Amino acid sequence: MESLKVLLDNNQKWAAEQVAADPEFFARLAKQQAPEYLWIGCSDSRVPANQITGLAPGEVFVHRNIANVVVQTDMNMLSVVQFAVDVLKVKHIIVCGHYGCGGVKAALDNQRHGLIDNWLRHIKTTARVNEEELSQLEGTAKIDRLCELNVLANACNVSRTTIVEDAWSRGQQVDIHSWIYRLDTGLISAAGKAIRGPGA
Repeated sequence: MESLKVLLDNNQKWAAEQVAADPEFFARLAKQQAPEYLWIGCSDSRVPANQITGLAPGEVFVHRNIANVVVQTDMNMLSVVQFAVDVLKVKHIIVCGHYGCGGVKAALDNQRHGLIDNWLRHIKTTARVNEEELSQLEGTAKIDRLCELNVLANACNVSRTTIVEDAWSRGQQVDIHSWIYRLDTGLISAAGKAIRGPGA
């Protein structure tokens, strides 16, 4: 427990700072969360959704996994998407990857990594589909391009979930965005155009 004391101390300091800046902050936060955004990002600890977008707690609903993969059989991810779309009524789903992603790198090499190889299979499929383009690149450029292609593929996968399709059929506004984050600058950019429902 002593090794975690610094985290508890940091929490007390953070909570006190929030109350000093806004005495009603936690009272409001406890009553309701009403984010407009669902963030599907990588588990990498250097890519925290709230901090890099400048959003406060309660302003973004977050799901993270290795290499920001969206698979229609992942019940954890689907449950998050359904809650975000059907209950929270988010207007934007952001799939955000990052350059230099370790999961993407691992998908490109020809080594066994264990259980995660099954998860990375989806990224390997994206690499195979884009083999002609990726074969023209080497090193970091190849990894970074696959990071972008992975984001685009997974944003497309979000749009093909029954949850999003049903929302669009009801006329609910849900836009899906493909973003990529650069660790060495702290900047986010769009990897492609937003995916919008019929009639949007």
